Formats: sequence, structure tokens, C-alpha cells
Amino acid sequence: MYKHLEKRARETPPVTLSTLRKMKAEDVPISCITAYDASFAALVDLAGVDVVLAGDSLGMVIQGHDTTVPVTMDDMTYHSRAVSRGLWRPFLIADMPFMSYATRGQAMENAARLMQEGGAKMVKLEGGVNQLNVVRALAANDIPICAHIGLTPQSVHKIGGFRVQGRESDAARRMIDDAQALEDAGADIVLLECIPSELGHAITEAVNVPVIGIGAGPEVDGQILVLYDILDITMGRLPRFVKNYMDGASNCADAVSRYVKAVKDRSYPAPEHCFD
Repeated sequence: MYKHLEKRARETPPVTLSTLRKMKAEDVPISCITAYDASFAALVDLAGVDVVLAGDSLGMVIQGHDTTVPVTMDDMTYHSRAVSRGLWRPFLIADMPFMSYATRGQAMENAARLMQEGGAKMVKLEGGVNQLNVVRALAANDIPICAHIGLTPQSVHKIGGFRVQGRESDAARRMIDDAQALEDAGADIVLLECIPSELGHAITEAVNVPVIGIGAGPEVDGQILVLYDILDITMGRLPRFVKNYMDGASNCADAVSRYVKAVKDRSYPAPEHCFD
């Protein structure tokens, strides 16, 4: 009955958006990871992860699809709710799935659902300047937003596959402009996926909000990986930016703790995990 009072007695208070902003300002690396259920959520919480993403990557690693496109709002709400039950300290972000934010009204309705029913503290959506109206509408209603640019998996059929983005100078400039525009529109975090390390650094310097990278080089404010990838559960070819932390670990909890330590001491990502 008094579970919430027991949690308040813990020594480590919950991570908030203010915490993440302070970490950026003080150059403290932010450790992030995905989770899809309460058991793994509890495990990554105890390992000291700062941010957990209930990601639509569940479409591939949990549901067995080739892309994230088939994931629905019902799927995301269910998994976000399960993850939220296993967390105390980490800040929970939930993905807005494909075509769940095509209009401002639809975006607000679905974001509210992820927060009210799914227990998320923030929602993540993919896209650059094409999403400014949606970001402004969500921000105007006090909904925290993580903007995702670079490789956007929901657009995989449009961009022609899972490929590094921003290698050409014009594309890199547009991405920097997108990040700044999204921040101006109200985005609280920017997530960069699969871009050259130099561009990841440039975007991190260009915005005031925390920047989280996955395959975006070492000079961003934080790193995120898919839990199943670092636990060596994922079948098939892994992206270059993945490191298997089960190699040498005694158990899953140890593997996640090793990942958190590597993010914090900046030994991950190493050059072999980065793109030029």
C-alpha cells in the first residue's frame, strides 16, 4: 500500500529532465538503454542507467519484424506501462510509433496516452523540420519531447535502408539546422542515430539541450544502445556501433553495469564503433 513512500527513502532520487540538463552542463555522460518489460527495467535500474527508452525497436527484437513500422500505439502503451513498473531512478522515454503523430491533434492524443497509460515521462518522435508544428503543439501542452534525427528507422523504406546519414556536407548542414530548429520549437532532448562522429560533435555544440547518440560518436552528451544487443541476444548482423557486454560478464546485470561504466568513463564508444 505504501510502496511510493518506500521508494522516497532510497538514496538515489529519480532522474528528471533537470538532472539531464545539469549533466550536460557539467559534462557528465548520460547512460541510456532500451527496455521492454518490467524485469529488464528493474535490472537496468539497479545497474545505474540514467535514461530508459521503451523503444519501438521492440518491433524487431521482441516481435520479429524486419522494421519498426508495424509497431502500434497499443504495443507501445503496453510495453511502456510494463517498463514503468520496473523503474525507480531512470527517466523513462517512450517512442511514438509510425504514423501516430501525423497531425498535431493525433500527436497530442497519443502522447497523452503514453504518459497517462504508459507511465512515460517523455515521448520521442522521428523527423526534422517536418515535425516542427507537432513539436510546438506538444511543447505548448507541457509534454516533454525527444526529437530523433539522423537515421530514422520509421522512414527506412523512404530513405532506402539502414544507412549512415549526414556524410555529405549539405546533409550535415541540414541536420545541424534541424536540431537547432527542433530545440527552438520545444524539443528537450535530441537523439542522433547513425551519423559521422564529427557531425555528432557539431550538433552537440550547436544546441543547449542534451544530445544522446547511437552510432553518433563519442562527443555527444550521452549514449544509448538496445539492451538485447549488449546482452548478445540479437540474432544476425549487428550494427557497427554495437558492443557485446556479455563478453566477459558474469551475468546480465554485470553486463549492463559494465556498459554504464564504459559510457561514464567514455571508453565507449571506441573508434571501431564510430562512423567517419
